[in-house]
Amino acid sequence: MSTVIAETVSALLLFAVLAFAVVRPRGLPEAVAAVPAAGLVVGLGAVSPTEAWQQTRDLLPVVGFLAAVLVLAQLCDDDGLFTAAGDAVARVCGASAQRLLGGVFVVAAVITAVLSLDATVVLLTPVVFATASRVGVRARPHVYATAHLANSASLLLPVSNLTNLLALAASGLSFTRFAALMALPWAAAIAVEYAVFRAFFRTDLAAGPREVRAAEPTELPVFTLVVLALTLGGFVVTSFAGISPAWAALAGALVLAARGLTQRRTTVGKLVDSAGLPFCLFVLGLGIVVKAVVDNGLGSAIGHLFPGGDSLPALLAVVAVAAVLSNLINNLPAVLALLPVAAAGGPGPVLAVLIGVNLGPNLTYVGSLATLLWRRILHEHDDAPRLGHFTRLGLLTVPATLVASTAALWAALHTIGG
Repeated sequence: MSTVIAETVSALLLFAVLAFAVVRPRGLPEAVAAVPAAGLVVGLGAVSPTEAWQQTRDLLPVVGFLAAVLVLAQLCDDDGLFTAAGDAVARVCGASAQRLLGGVFVVAAVITAVLSLDATVVLLTPVVFATASRVGVRARPHVYATAHLANSASLLLPVSNLTNLLALAASGLSFTRFAALMALPWAAAIAVEYAVFRAFFRTDLAAGPREVRAAEPTELPVFTLVVLALTLGGFVVTSFAGISPAWAALAGALVLAARGLTQRRTTVGKLVDSAGLPFCLFVLGLGIVVKAVVDNGLGSAIGHLFPGGDSLPALLAVVAVAAVLSNLINNLPAVLALLPVAAAGGPGPVLAVLIGVNLGPNLTYVGSLATLLWRRILHEHDDAPRLGHFTRLGLLTVPATLVASTAALWAALHTIGG
């Protein structure tokens, strides 16, 4: 197969897989399209079987970690952690919509950083709906905050996002060095988001509270919090030991799973479902399809767009390319395509790619799978988001957060060093 034909076929298959993931006809999992597409690019010779197997082996530790964290997050939810967080925010903030927005920002930022953006979208968003209703304020600002912070607040730790795990492997950084370099960009993104939200939703936030509904406070699950803290410490320890953080996530999940099974709050079937195995297969299949696209032309094109070095203009250029590409083809295939090129420039360009693919998706629904999932959750609550409203908010937040976070990354690289 010629390079042109291979690139065309691979690109068409990639867009078909992404379209299927967006629409999900009959609720079928994304893997239904991704796995056959991966088989096609191998069968047609766009990627050799050896290269496809190597790509799969490279992605397996990342996918295994993702599955363990998804189980851990579900077990935390089963033990009432998210409901308790919502109750605590409601008690502290009272009937003030402005204070509640600040509380949601804090909780969403922490949950996203520690338990990944999927936990914020899937598990925290329904809690925010219930908390806003209980306090008697309009839910829209607070629910939109979970969508934006699922992306924006996922910059801090390697465990916060699947894209971060991929970037960690490409950067050569340790867990702690990654977190140190991304702490300032993370804080900058959240601060900009909060300022824009206060202005954009000023009418909703100024509206007086409706009838407040009393509710029994949920007891804080101390055991779960301790296990979660120990798991987070395990991420650091495994990083220093040169071991995959997936083992720390697995250990935390096993402890909570054993307790949940003993207390009959979960079942083996529910644990398997929470691991998101079809989505893991989707990631593996998508990785092979993206490799076919990159190896047959996209990689060279990206190489011409990327400037050299880690100066502020160079980092801004990398961020812009990553943000645009994530909104064109989704952030997961974008990061898979960009990292091999960015890694040649060292940690700075790799982390700049991460800023682009994590913050850029707040502009469009298709930018990240998490945003698509958030949209489905809002439909289930009969509160479907309006495209124009979502896009206007994105136009205000995305450019500002990209610039602020990139400037913060540049400062961190020249202060801490990559």
